[in-house]
Amino acid sequence: MSVCSDMRQKSIAVIIVAAGMGERASAGGAPDPKQYRNVAGVPVLKRTIEAFLDHPAIERIIPVIHATHSERYAALGVEDGRVLPPVIGGGTRQASVLEGLKALAPLRPDLVLIQDAARPFATLDLIGDVIAVLDLYEGALPALGVTDTIKRSLDGRMVVATEDRGQLYAAQTPQGFRFGQIFSAHMRASTIRRQFTDDAEIAEWAGLKVAMVMGGPDNIKITHPQDFERAERIVLGDLPMETRVGTGFDVHPFEPGDAVWLGGVRIPYKAKLKGHSDADVALHALTDAILGAIGEGDIGVHFPPSDMQWKGAASSVFLKHAGDLVTKAGGRIVNLDVTIVCEGPRIAQHVPAMQAVIAETLGIATNRIAIKATTSEKLGFTGREEGIVAMASASVEVPRVD
Repeated sequence: MSVCSDMRQKSIAVIIVAAGMGERASAGGAPDPKQYRNVAGVPVLKRTIEAFLDHPAIERIIPVIHATHSERYAALGVEDGRVLPPVIGGGTRQASVLEGLKALAPLRPDLVLIQDAARPFATLDLIGDVIAVLDLYEGALPALGVTDTIKRSLDGRMVVATEDRGQLYAAQTPQGFRFGQIFSAHMRASTIRRQFTDDAEIAEWAGLKVAMVMGGPDNIKITHPQDFERAERIVLGDLPMETRVGTGFDVHPFEPGDAVWLGGVRIPYKAKLKGHSDADVALHALTDAILGAIGEGDIGVHFPPSDMQWKGAASSVFLKHAGDLVTKAGGRIVNLDVTIVCEGPRIAQHVPAMQAVIAETLGIATNRIAIKATTSEKLGFTGREEGIVAMASASVEVPRVD
């Protein structure tokens, strides 16, 4: 149902629960917890915060983050006076919400909305509906009727009952409450040995009346790796996509030194690579491959060697720029493949570290990155150990422009 009511006289705060590690969504080797990964170029948590900043009735937003995520949160660049400094969450979602409620207590808001960071698509109408219901009830949450037939099983194998799906609803967030009541309920719940699945269950346990509003089909919770693909489709709409492939090639000679940079990793060696930047031949080839896939020239166009600001620069800067251009074009990187040709140094043991650097730089999962090494069987300048060659290919999915 949709309820209309003027709640402008009420002070409303939002708790955004972002203290999880997001292990299920990182199954593909993603470098960051799900709330800090990008959806169409914008981190999930930032999208969630901005969804509430867009609503004129919201006065305060307080993120609850993991103790090890302070730098990640700061990197979001959220700059709005309504967003309070983040607080550190607890060991469970329930404990994290309580920390947010405690932090809000001195402000004494009339109402509080509690939102999962991994739900970045709450609409203004949905938020407004939850707020409006709190005129009549002590709690409110968006929900969708269950359409699948639901079976009950005691052991995960044998069916013992079929549920009446007409009485079943899938709960979403934001869940809204009158602040004093849900704070008191959470404090009481923290004293017993029971973990509640969401805040509405705590409210129900405390005897509060909780009403439902119509949830949104796009108000998804990003939980598994494939949910990111659905989230991308929600943001980008139904634009037809096409896959483009780019290739890159680079070579650098050796000069006296004690280490080489390859794939963003410093590898001790009897020489170093000569170049204007850090001469990371692998990242240079990879950058050119990505730029080629989206028709953006080559690395020299964007970072000319005549420009002294790039003297000795880390090649990850160039790679990130190429990745940002993909995002700006509304695209995403599908997979990357790099081949390094040299007699030395030995590469295999450094491949996982290279994949991790590239994944973090581009905001993609490590399983989308292949790095291989081979020799030239002592032939040519690489065989004579005069330098290193790298070849790369990049597959990029971008909106089709006819």
